[in-house]
Amino acid sequence: MFGSVPTRASGSFGRKLIAFLGPGYLVAVGYMDPGNWATSLAGGSKFGYALLTVALVSNIMAIILQSLCTRLGVGAGRDLAQACRDAYPKWASWPLWLTAEIAITATDLAEVIGTAIGLNLLFGIPLELGVIITAADVFLILALQAFGFRWIEAFVVALLGVIAACFAIQIAMADPDWGAVIRGFAPTTQILRNPEMLYLALGILGATVMPHNLYLHSGLVQTRGYRDDVASKREAIKLATIDSTLALCLALTINASILILAAATFHHAGKTDIAELDQAHAFLAPLLGSTLAPTLFGIALLCCGLNSTITATLAGQIVMEGFIEIKIAPWLRRMVTRMIAIVPAVGVTLWAGEKATGQLLILSQVVLSLQLPFAVVPLVLFTASRAKMGVFVAPRWLTAAAVVIAVIIIALNMKLVYDFATGGS
Repeated sequence: MFGSVPTRASGSFGRKLIAFLGPGYLVAVGYMDPGNWATSLAGGSKFGYALLTVALVSNIMAIILQSLCTRLGVGAGRDLAQACRDAYPKWASWPLWLTAEIAITATDLAEVIGTAIGLNLLFGIPLELGVIITAADVFLILALQAFGFRWIEAFVVALLGVIAACFAIQIAMADPDWGAVIRGFAPTTQILRNPEMLYLALGILGATVMPHNLYLHSGLVQTRGYRDDVASKREAIKLATIDSTLALCLALTINASILILAAATFHHAGKTDIAELDQAHAFLAPLLGSTLAPTLFGIALLCCGLNSTITATLAGQIVMEGFIEIKIAPWLRRMVTRMIAIVPAVGVTLWAGEKATGQLLILSQVVLSLQLPFAVVPLVLFTASRAKMGVFVAPRWLTAAAVVIAVIIIALNMKLVYDFATGGS
């Protein structure tokens, strides 16, 4: 995978950029998982367009942290897992690897549930059977890897395009108040004054950065075959950062679309308690007067689940090889991770019913939050170190911004864990 995608050393800026487009879109997938969908639906149905400003701030935070991943991968030539292995004692690598694997499994759990719900909404397949069917995605990944890394990127971008198109059509049907949409992106003190709104805002912010995305991005940028001199690496960092920024802007568009759709339909109709994905699907048809809307919603959710499964697999390979230098066959790696995620998903669905899948989604987000400091803190420290980065060390203003963002995100995630443990809200 390393240096497998050729780039242009000369030519126009646009041609050079095209060669670097791809990794950012694989990373963007992690910012629109089923957990994000549920939060955006809840925020839009409860408070209309007011929380769009939180989605915007969250996206800015993500852009800054992912830019550090680009800088680490290109400038130091190491992904985050490798950098941790280099910097810390050998005895620390195994527990760090284990926590990263737990986070990836938690991510996969959310993807299993999201894909199963999508299959249920579109084809009426029972959730427990849909969860088992998701194990077959290993064959899709193997087929794409056989054709080359560019094919994986093209598949992900194509599915993102389908998701964006589905929401564009639904929003056109919903005909939102565009003046209110624009005002929703402006900061408001109402979020601080309303405890319930603040809690949902914390949920959106707290789920911004997925730990596996930081490992993934720092590894994927190294798939480009750039030269080893300082000037070429500086240009590679610039182009790869543009790639991730554009991709995360697309992620913002899709997340904002979910919130806008919920505000224009559910909130407008007085249905302010929509939080489950199947609820949203059921109410879209009567509210929009078309059976096409819920079908598009289900298609978008299914595409999201398929996309996420690819990025989780790639992240798992990077983490395992980076921390403990063990390589196993991609199909075996995928099957093990997926089986670990499928067992609790099937068990909970059979034991407690379909409604429990929502609680399982929340649990997966809590597990992710516990792992977050082990990924964010080393990333900020490594990219701020001239000894590790040399001339590619992050500017002080970027490091300062990243420190503030890291503290905010970690604090919000810890609050999520506290609320989950105490049952508060």
